[in-house]
Amino acid sequence: MKNKQLTPEQSKSLLEVLKTRFEKNMNRHKDLKWENIQAKLEATPKKLWSLNEMEETEGEPDVVDYDKKTDEYFFFDCSPESPKRRSLCYDYPAWESRKANKPESNAVDKANEMGIELLTEEQYRYLQQLGKFDQKTSSWVQTPASIRELGGAVFCDRRYNTVFFYHNGADSYYAARGFRGSLRV
Repeated sequence: MKNKQLTPEQSKSLLEVLKTRFEKNMNRHKDLKWENIQAKLEATPKKLWSLNEMEETEGEPDVVDYDKKTDEYFFFDCSPESPKRRSLCYDYPAWESRKANKPESNAVDKANEMGIELLTEEQYRYLQQLGKFDQKTSSWVQTPASIRELGGAVFCDRRYNTVFFYHNGADSYYAARGFRGSLRV
């Protein structure tokens, strides 16, 4: 089990990376101030650890929204293509059901290990309003129970300047399909 805390040096380095990304992409978070976000991050080391996990898998996490009611910032994976956590079944039951050629893991468990959640379809579509993502890859998104109970899972991508919402068997996996995560801070 990984130690879910960063060293002071790792924290400082990650905060610098996040601040630089924040300043380069102001269109994603108009009217938000980095100082407020940094203060919340410094007060929640576990969340900072999760952001580091997103960063290490090339998710390029960035602030995309703020909820005034709950005083929470939303970080999404904002890498141009699905992060380097790919070739994963949707969840553990799908992984377990594979008789041959099992992938390393599954998206739901990987997200849980990282302390993040898969994007919902709504969040994925919101992200696509902030830029063009997954033009060559695709990303698993949270699947409604009614679909999952029938063996399916859903994913999204962007093709032909349009965001598509698709289905597949939950036990399928592809080198170009990963997942995008979200984290509330």
